[in-house]
This record gives sequence, C-alpha cells and structure tokens, in this order.
Amino acid sequence: MRLRKRGFTLVEIMIVVAIIVLLAAIAIPNLLRARLSANEATAIAAMRTLSTACESFRTAQSPPNYPADLVDLWNTTPPYIDSVLGGGNKSGYTFSYTGANTTYTVVATPQTANVTGVRDFYVDQSGVVRVGNTSNGTPIE
Repeated sequence: MRLRKRGFTLVEIMIVVAIIVLLAAIAIPNLLRARLSANEATAIAAMRTLSTACESFRTAQSPPNYPADLVDLWNTTPPYIDSVLGGGNKSGYTFSYTGANTTYTVVATPQTANVTGVRDFYVDQSGVVRVGNTSNGTPIE
C-alpha cells in the first residue's frame, strides 16, 4: 500500500494568491477614498463646531468679543471645544484661526493634500461653511 502525501500543489497556492491580490487591488482604493471622505466630513463638522463655539464664547463676554485664538475656546471651564480641535489638528486637517474683536475666520486645510483631504474649508462670523479658503468659496448646504 502506497502512502499519499496530502497538501496543496504550487498551482493551487498561486491561484489563491492571485485571487487575494485581485481582491486587494479592487478594495484598497475604495478604502482610501472612504477615509478621505470621512476626513472631509469630520472637517466640515469641526468647522460648524468652531463656529458655534465662537458664537457661544462671544455671548459670554462683556463686551461681546470673539476669542483671540483657538486656545481661548478649550482653555476655559467648561471648554467650548475639545483639546484636540483646540490644538489646531483633527482627522488629517489643520485648522487656522484668526480672530479679532468683531470678526473671526477659520480655514481648514488637508495636512497632506490628496491623501488626508482634497478640499479646503472656510468659515467666518457669518456661520456659513464654504469650500475653499476664502469667503468667495462655495457654501456647503
């Protein structure tokens, strides 16, 4: 009686590897696009949060003034925003805040263009979040 070795042949293993590579080639770009879209959605939500926080901060001041920088929004008790957003970076975006007594602007830019995000976002005291880095951008509905 002859013993038969059990196992996979080289051809069978190569077919399985080829199928795995094909599935990865299809799935990975979709996962990267999903992460990029999630980062942009988070940036838009953060812009709305910053706008609301600035208005809340302003109404709590006497006389009413907007904060001078992001630190003023999270270095209070209770804080208006979390320390991550107050640090100026969140979900692959960098948030640049410029404030004066009666105005403010926030610009969100991707930390790595076309990797963490594609679009810039802008908001000012009007509360309208726009695509682009100036008030001339397209409003987000």
